[in-house]
Amino acid sequence: MKAIELKQKPREELDDMLLERRKRLEELTFLSSQGKVKNVKEMSGVKKDIARILTLLREPARI
Repeated sequence: MKAIELKQKPREELDDMLLERRKRLEELTFLSSQGKVKNVKEMSGVKKDIARILTLLREPARI
């Protein structure tokens, strides 16, 4: 998801999205260890989404 799209979302929704992305990353990590992941690039995409969300949540002007 793009940073511009994330900036338009309220803090509560960003918190929910962060939890979802972290669960997905955990799931992908587990499946990857078993060799069942077909799209390995998805893990890096999820990590980047988590980083974008955390960056927006840590902005001081964020309400």
